[in-house]
Amino acid sequence: MKVLVAGATGALGTQLVPRLVAGGHEVFGMTRSASKRDVVRALGATPLVADALDPDAVARAVGEAGPDVIVHELTALSDVDLRHFDRSFALTNRLRTEGTDHLLSAGRAVGVRRFVIQSFAGWPFARSGGPVKSEDDPLDPAPPQAMRRTLDAIRYLEDAVVHADWTEGIVLRYGGFYGPGTSLDADSEYLEQIRRRRFPVVGDGAGVWSFVHVEDAADATVAAVQRGRRGIYNIVDDEPARVADWLPAVAGTLGAKPPHRVPRVLGRLLAGEAAAVMMTEARGASNAKAKRELGWQPGHPSWREGFAEIAA
Repeated sequence: MKVLVAGATGALGTQLVPRLVAGGHEVFGMTRSASKRDVVRALGATPLVADALDPDAVARAVGEAGPDVIVHELTALSDVDLRHFDRSFALTNRLRTEGTDHLLSAGRAVGVRRFVIQSFAGWPFARSGGPVKSEDDPLDPAPPQAMRRTLDAIRYLEDAVVHADWTEGIVLRYGGFYGPGTSLDADSEYLEQIRRRRFPVVGDGAGVWSFVHVEDAADATVAAVQRGRRGIYNIVDDEPARVADWLPAVAGTLGAKPPHRVPRVLGRLLAGEAAAVMMTEARGASNAKAKRELGWQPGHPSWREGFAEIAA
């Protein structure tokens, strides 16, 4: 098949493109920067330069590729400040709304058979009921003020793709990425903060997080490209974990002392409302549907072994 990957040079794109090429697909990598043409070529794909927020540029790129499948992995998350959550996600939210519209419009014009997009499994779920959510569980009906625009963009993205009746719309809700090229890689700022005990457990640390190694996320995306059916899939590992459990465990793996603990009110003042909510109220996600319907198994079933691999 011909596959166009929008966001080919991102952390997931650089894992995904070579896997698609190895699977025998003709891959086109869309990037906003002309300076990244050689990066795309080195991954084995044909580069297409287009700003996803420019509808004419997107139409030209998609028309040139004539893909059977579009994979939308566009984000802009290089500098996230949790104290100003929606502000940090403003450009990503435009890519999730305007960018999605442009790709859908261009994809419809060329008859794309399958449209796969990146969403997120974690804090968007309703903060009530059990600690682990399936794809059938609702998203948060009343998100914190600081996160509302971002959740609105996620809702828009998912609804637009799943309800596109002219193509097979597939939503992949990835867990928190870790591994090569991500914000939780061996030399990342976040892991350094854990080593230095600057990443505390806020409140009771009851928020449940779901992780996925970026290589496993890429494998799941290949499965969705090749055999996914319309709908939503949680792409996470087998072990959702409370912050109070995973953060000290990762610190130990890194050879660091256990993290400090701070009251929720102090954590909210220091890191913002979004961080406090994620630390104390977030829900994790179940991967049962992805395993059953995509035939996918994470190569890193638990973040425990995944972070141990990074530390080594």
